Amino acid sequence: MEVPKLLETWRGFCRTRIQLNPLRTTPIRCYSNVKESGGDDAILPVLIVGAGPIGLVLSILLTKLGIKCAVLEKNMSFSQHPQAHFINNRSMEIFRKLDGLVEDIQRLQPPVDLWRKFVYCTSLSGPILGSVDHMQPQGSDGAGSTVRKLMGINMNGKRDLQKLISIHFLSRDLGEYLLCQRPGMLFFIFNSEAIGVLVAHDLKQGEFVLQIPFYPPQQRMEDFSSEVCKEIILKLVGQKLEDVSVKDVKPWVMHAEVAEQFVSCDNRVILVGDAAHRFPPAGGFGMNTGIQDAHNLAWKLACAINGVTSTSLIQTYEMERRPIAHFNTELSVNNFKAAMSVPTALGLDPTVANTVHRVINGAVASILPSGLQKALLEGIFTVGRVQLWQPILSETNPLGSSRLSKLRTILNEGKSLQLQFPAEDLGFRYLEGALVLDSSSEKVNKIHASTGRRRDYVPSSEPGSRLPHMNVRVLNISSDKVTVSTLDLVNGNIIEFLLIIAPMRESYKFARVCCGVAQRFKVSLQVCVMWPPGSFTEYKDGSKVALHPCSNFIDVEEIRRSEIRSSWWEMCQMTDKGAILVRPDDHIAWRAKSEVFGNPVVEMERVFSLILQKKLD
Repeated sequence: MEVPKLLETWRGFCRTRIQLNPLRTTPIRCYSNVKESGGDDAILPVLIVGAGPIGLVLSILLTKLGIKCAVLEKNMSFSQHPQAHFINNRSMEIFRKLDGLVEDIQRLQPPVDLWRKFVYCTSLSGPILGSVDHMQPQGSDGAGSTVRKLMGINMNGKRDLQKLISIHFLSRDLGEYLLCQRPGMLFFIFNSEAIGVLVAHDLKQGEFVLQIPFYPPQQRMEDFSSEVCKEIILKLVGQKLEDVSVKDVKPWVMHAEVAEQFVSCDNRVILVGDAAHRFPPAGGFGMNTGIQDAHNLAWKLACAINGVTSTSLIQTYEMERRPIAHFNTELSVNNFKAAMSVPTALGLDPTVANTVHRVINGAVASILPSGLQKALLEGIFTVGRVQLWQPILSETNPLGSSRLSKLRTILNEGKSLQLQFPAEDLGFRYLEGALVLDSSSEKVNKIHASTGRRRDYVPSSEPGSRLPHMNVRVLNISSDKVTVSTLDLVNGNIIEFLLIIAPMRESYKFARVCCGVAQRFKVSLQVCVMWPPGSFTEYKDGSKVALHPCSNFIDVEEIRRSEIRSSWWEMCQMTDKGAILVRPDDHIAWRAKSEVFGNPVVEMERVFSLILQKKLD
């Protein structure tokens, strides 16, 4: 899902840190323009540093759970330089909890046909070398965190993968041309005069961001004036444009790093988003992973602040999210390497350019003045770009024909930069933390080693997995039937667990036990009774009598799609005698695949104790 322009006021790659005072013994006071804010709101349990997308999402999630918080942002206005431009499946699911945000995004996003493609070309008006349609069905399978530095937490991984200049510019003429001739999201442009990647943020408004390689110190920011940037843009467009307006130019460095710890200072300082991990922008993992961080953390913070658990529950945030950050780092790096396979196929190996740059910065820099270094670097790159000269990169030239054939193979086999990763977006799984594995659970991550290739998502009910989606009808005798997703059954407004059972005598008995245990742990539990299609009409009172005295329940009926006839329990690879316990963040905390063995009271006391990191008094 492409991010519409209105949502770009979220400041792209976030730098979010959270400071928690769980015991409230040392109040955190909020300041605005140096003046202390008065009233009860002056004392808050949570301080969120950074008003990027992750900071804002976390503040909304906490507010919905009744937790007061303050958001601090060093900038006086939102950045107008677009950065993030893709919202993945899991983030959209989380946004369903945020009161109308999904509807706003769907209303404001441009039509899919305008951004579904990545286009590879010699210029925006020149020959197309190839394209990839990322919406086509597949059958194949806060980066500069001050708080982190103050805590002495290091980032581990790969630094300086690439340095780039980001040019934000407007051109309605270019937007109208691309709308009519070659709509797409990303344009990879290779010609003998310039190389760059153009991100189309809004074709109708003509808003773009151009990314071009940057090689300091031979190249300096002063070298990229508005006029120079316009010249580069026109070289990549391949024709004159009269209305190009450069709005902003800034450098950035691509890293692939994960913080060595996410939680420190006796669980009081928590790193989220770019403060905890930095990825190459290949696949849109940065913002989306940070949103998942916030979703994982919010209910745990609320539990700790409300005294439902001790602050040790916060440690499970790091246990669960840090492995995901490492996995997404590897995935984004491999996706970035896939992106680099295209220029390599065309005779431009980016590793060679980086090696040349290191040599110039090393031995050559000690003997040549800066001016000659710059001239040498530009001369070498000019010679390299000759590989893209039209007479060479042509089907009539044997060398060019061979290279174009390699490019077509890369694109056709899905080995180039990919946009969608449903198996990773929806199928990631926590292997330890606030969950309880059962004896049949695999203790290895079901997501195989990342390849950068798209793989289909396979629903799973194993503890740590996201609750599988199925459309169900809410059954209520006094009102019309309402269709929702199973994910919508998880309440985002309070800290509440969800227990899913079938309408069977033993399952009802077990549910009553769970309600009693949850009450002793001071957490809310809703029971969801999953009825097979058409069976509910036999029971006039539904589950009311069978669950008494438990009154927090909902009866739903499966909606089975014509192409998939599996029942809910078959999809979950369980029997209808089983049960699933779902956390407030939609992840499965515990399950019984067929039935609960032993004493159900003892078992559920053990389960809630492990999940909440708390023992009953």
